[in-house]
Amino acid sequence: MWRRRRGAGPGGGAEQLRERRREREAALRKARREQQLVSKRLLREDEAENGRDGAGDAAEAAVEPAPQGEVSELLRGAQRGCEDRRTWLRRLRRALQSKETQQQFVRLDGAVRTLVGLFTCSRPDVQLEAARCLHELSHSSDAAVAEACVPVTSYLLTYLSGHSVELTELCLYTLGNLVVESKVVRKKLLPQGIIPVLASCIQSPHEAVLEGLGYVLSQLLQAKEAPTEIIPLVLDSVLPQHMLRLVCSGLKFGTGAAVEFAWCLHYIVCCHTPNVELMSLGAVPALTSLLCDIASEISQSDSEGLELLICPVVRCLGNLLAEETGHEAQPQDERLLVALFIIMECCLQQHPFIVPESLWLLNNLTADEPFFCSALLSMDLLPALLQLLPHSQTVSVLVLTVLCNIAEKGPAYCQQLHQQDALPVLLHVLMVPNPEVVGQCLELLHLLFLHWPQVAVDFVRQGGHQMLEQHQNTPELQERVRALLDMALQPLGASVFSSPSAASSTFSQMT
Repeated sequence: MWRRRRGAGPGGGAEQLRERRREREAALRKARREQQLVSKRLLREDEAENGRDGAGDAAEAAVEPAPQGEVSELLRGAQRGCEDRRTWLRRLRRALQSKETQQQFVRLDGAVRTLVGLFTCSRPDVQLEAARCLHELSHSSDAAVAEACVPVTSYLLTYLSGHSVELTELCLYTLGNLVVESKVVRKKLLPQGIIPVLASCIQSPHEAVLEGLGYVLSQLLQAKEAPTEIIPLVLDSVLPQHMLRLVCSGLKFGTGAAVEFAWCLHYIVCCHTPNVELMSLGAVPALTSLLCDIASEISQSDSEGLELLICPVVRCLGNLLAEETGHEAQPQDERLLVALFIIMECCLQQHPFIVPESLWLLNNLTADEPFFCSALLSMDLLPALLQLLPHSQTVSVLVLTVLCNIAEKGPAYCQQLHQQDALPVLLHVLMVPNPEVVGQCLELLHLLFLHWPQVAVDFVRQGGHQMLEQHQNTPELQERVRALLDMALQPLGASVFSSPSAASSTFSQMT
């Protein structure tokens, strides 16, 4: 069997607002997990007073475009230097929640330059409101709006080293949004030193700052040019060791930042091989230990939220093990096997997407190394694996692939599979009207017949050959069905092949 890689398939009142925002961000992370979407984030601390839900595009669509001339008036009001400058900026910010007003604003001569001047002024309250205006602009889906904000990028980077957590968080999410939309912005940020600045910022003690930083970095790492232009810079910095630390401490200090950085590690592993740097940092044993800790946590309390961390961690570990160097780095730890089964059991009903993710990792663990194959059988985990077969087509194929990994190890393993009653379950699988599932089942039966002929005898005794005959007219299965029927119906001890390897080679050519 082959190891397989997953693609880069994700203030009292202010604190309540941040909690609601994190719930929305969790939904965005779910979207990135399932569809590998690049998503934007929108921070609006005045959601409660405005009566909005702050749900990004929906809120933006509800705002009417500003009348002609109003944007100019708002800018002039903010420039006058009077005490109500902040009020003018707040009105401008609300106007900029309209896509049309955003486009109108960047076309207005000197508008961005004026806003940058207010952003860099000495009054913290004005500076913060100007930052919120820039943040609204960054959320635009129009690349021209993002590129009009290029003059502010150097200042956004500068203020990441400031003392205001709120301003730092705003700057981070603004940068992240700009990075999503425009390669021009990304090209500008790299020579401005965004990677060294983020490397310095990642040592912040503030969870909100770290989560925002993870968002920026995850957007950078999903860029098309990331493998050649961004990931090498990241790997040459201190970022990887801190990312790994924050991912592995997520259960103790909050999962928000841990989820973001877990996706960052996943994107690096997907795009950069071999991952010598991450291997040298002990990524495999560290992530293995984390999954064991998660399994302990998830079995004792509500699992809600942990699935967001499990998904990128499982993908990252699975892809690390899929590399050429993965065999040398593979953990010989039975706890990982137990952890995966606990996680699948706890997530099966509420978060079923975790099951195929976990099975991908289980496939890579059992592909070459017999350690986990032996452990799965000796620890009586086979019944739990077989129970997953009816769950879905994807899960069925993955379970059968793991079973093929075990059977491929030879007669002793096939004997144990037979003794632990795998055959009756496989007979039920043959009744499934799905060629892909049945095809994988045929592969497994072939290995069992080949290495432990008693399976073929019991297969015929239980009417398995009649079930096979039902698939003789399925074009993609008929050759393999005929070959299995020949193997099953020949006398015990006889062989139509000169050796097991010849039989395996012949059957593989039919798939």
